[in-house]
Amino acid sequence: MKKWTYVAGLVGVLLLVSSSALVTYPSVTNKSFQVGEKLRYRVTYGFIDAGEAILEIKSTTKKGNNRELFQAVGTGRTLGGFNAFYRVEDSYETFMDAKGIFPWFFVRRVDEGGYKINQDYAFKHDKSKVDNGKGKEFKIPMGVQDMISAFYYARTLDFKNMKKGKTFEFKCFMDDELYNLKIKYVGEEVIHIRKGKFNCFKFVPVVQTGRYFKSEEDVNFWVTNDENKIPILVKAKIPVGVVKMHLVEWSGLKNELKSKIK
Repeated sequence: MKKWTYVAGLVGVLLLVSSSALVTYPSVTNKSFQVGEKLRYRVTYGFIDAGEAILEIKSTTKKGNNRELFQAVGTGRTLGGFNAFYRVEDSYETFMDAKGIFPWFFVRRVDEGGYKINQDYAFKHDKSKVDNGKGKEFKIPMGVQDMISAFYYARTLDFKNMKKGKTFEFKCFMDDELYNLKIKYVGEEVIHIRKGKFNCFKFVPVVQTGRYFKSEEDVNFWVTNDENKIPILVKAKIPVGVVKMHLVEWSGLKNELKSKIK
């Protein structure tokens, strides 16, 4: 009896290992960022500095289904007088696959003028599911992105020989919903921000007209024309003006910032 129990247990382990081995995860070529990169942005409303956002990549011992991960941390907060009437303290954290740049765990803590959001997602890509930490699971496609991992995944896309109008598309899971994100290439442009002039690629997100903005041209963003592919400026028209987010500090880059015009 003990012999047959041992054999049955061994067969079960072998079946488990073989079934896990059958899962093929997405893989990307990442030449754009590394552990230690830190990007600081300033958010302006008109001529006023309203807030700042920081994004950084850290090493971690945490695993996703026994796979190596990067820890990406994003924080955002209001500055100065804006704290008096609408204080913002946001933090985001994602543990993303080092080879595929897709999330295994996502943590969101939002406090915006007293409005709070707490999210703890566990992505089970091997089962095509995500657990929202509140007793619900949702079906997802393999390699789906979250709000932070999407920022880094987009930087692994191939921008070589792009033609105007080219659209990149990928899936993202946010707020218990699956979204189809699209960004359209507009052309090359020299952008002048506080830190100088940069050669950039210009993109617009392809949005559902009338849902968030009047037209897709109401949001524009510029990415450095070099191997780092860093978004250095985002500009959005809102009903009461224009909000900009621009790069003011960087460190730990994987490549030389060749797009900066000296």
